[in-house]
Amino acid sequence: MQKFLVISAGFSPETVSFIMTAALVGFMFCQPIFGLLADRIGIKAHMLMFSGLAMLMVIPLLYSLQSVSSPFTAFLLVFGGLAIASLYTPIAGIVKAELFPPAVRALGVGFPYAVGNAAFGGTAEYVALSLRSQGIEEYFFFYVAAVVTITFIAAMLMPNLSRYGYISGSGEIEERTGLRDRVKSQAAGI
Repeated sequence: MQKFLVISAGFSPETVSFIMTAALVGFMFCQPIFGLLADRIGIKAHMLMFSGLAMLMVIPLLYSLQSVSSPFTAFLLVFGGLAIASLYTPIAGIVKAELFPPAVRALGVGFPYAVGNAAFGGTAEYVALSLRSQGIEEYFFFYVAAVVTITFIAAMLMPNLSRYGYISGSGEIEERTGLRDRVKSQAAGI
């Protein structure tokens, strides 16, 4: 985000450092608040809110940041994006832990995390700068939206973890994904 604000929006590195520090301090205070919200509404609803809002808002947020001229407006936009991310960050660990039985939990959590970070987090800057150098920087906004759309679909297929997860539920998560039922019904011709 810092490079984006310097290169695309034209802010000085010092101004961007201040904007990002202020936004990250606000982000830090969001964590317990959004974690409490997840406790009240459930992990699945929280994941759907995160991925749904991110899917809808990432493109307008990035377009707005691309052309913003006021540091305060830039702060509000960055903080808005981080507030959406706050719907995921306080529950990230528990979501993954609920999905895997204790015997494979470390591998089940660690391997997809490493692959996801390498494939998307590790390549995000490269993809964004490559698209920018080709004059199609805005395509990156749609790339991010597409990745979040996959998250939304996964959240929709995810069962209620408080009821079926391995930590606080019955451990019947495989039977309750909804995907198995769809595959079985398609195989049976229903």
